[in-house]
Amino acid sequence: MILHDRVNRRQFLAGAAAALVSTSISSTPLMALAPPARRAMGVAHATFAVRWKSEAPSSAYPGFQSALDILDHCVHLGAGGAQVGVGDWPADFAGRVRERRERLGLYLEGQIRLPHEAGEVDRFDRDVAAAKEAGAVLVRTACLSGRRYEDFQSLADFEAFKRSAWRSLEWAEPVLSRHGVRLAVENHKDWRIDEMIALMEHLGSEWIGVTLDLGNNISLLENPMEVVEKLAPYTTTVHIKDMAVEPYADGFLMSEVPLGEGILDLPRMVALCERHNPAATFNLEMITRDPLNVPVLTDAYWATFDRVGGLDLARSLRFVASHPPPTALPAVTGKTPEERLAYEEENNVRSFVYAREVLGMRGG
Repeated sequence: MILHDRVNRRQFLAGAAAALVSTSISSTPLMALAPPARRAMGVAHATFAVRWKSEAPSSAYPGFQSALDILDHCVHLGAGGAQVGVGDWPADFAGRVRERRERLGLYLEGQIRLPHEAGEVDRFDRDVAAAKEAGAVLVRTACLSGRRYEDFQSLADFEAFKRSAWRSLEWAEPVLSRHGVRLAVENHKDWRIDEMIALMEHLGSEWIGVTLDLGNNISLLENPMEVVEKLAPYTTTVHIKDMAVEPYADGFLMSEVPLGEGILDLPRMVALCERHNPAATFNLEMITRDPLNVPVLTDAYWATFDRVGGLDLARSLRFVASHPPPTALPAVTGKTPEERLAYEEENNVRSFVYAREVLGMRGG
């Protein structure tokens, strides 16, 4: 099914640019660029995975109970905005979020669940309306909440998921068009590059683009720079992060690490995204947790892939071997609740210092 009013990439990005103002990238070679003045980096909801709904009796790091707490903390971090969950908000809550956002001078992006069956379209409609009322410039979603190589046991299972995801976005598109709100779909350890591009081309809608996660596709045996190069033309918002990897018996481990302390060429990635869309927003997604296992040397890992082979595996294992971490990968196991909260905050603060000092994300 091809949706109405197919548009090309240029039309899509031109529409997205109207929502925000940002500095364009010159024709200077990317690696020669000094960091330009950019709007301040925002923060994604998952950056507070430890602190969100935390019940730890901490006076230094009290748990965040709502989007309002995240917006308030943006001021402490020096963030320019936030990507917050929108769903089942009370009737007056969108207005309260708008008031707080405007008073603090922040941008807002919603985080929203797709309709997974026809009966959920009305709920999706209400959530989009609430995000718009709160002043969200776009809403972000993911087709899969987990990981492809863990959630599915066969190629047939993944193909069924793919059909369902495409149908969900087809249901979502008329709602987005009616409200005039753009949706950005994340590469969430589900879609490889060609699958994500096929999805965007199938939809062909000015209302649906990409939330580009800079590190996720390492787990799908893809080079992170190639992911950025190929998905940047479809991108409206970015989960900016840095990554560290190391081998283990069944494959490799991967972790988010504070910006500038990992293996990603963040200045070049940011410049590439801005070259394709000067209005792109960058939201920190520094998830403080134990390393993720990517079991690429097990039979189960390969169950959902039909066009991935030995060359992809060899390149990825060589990539991991050539980027040994200078220190142990971040972990939270063994830490007390207070220590976990403090560790998360430390990682986030270090990331914002890098964003300001190296990437030029200072606001304005």
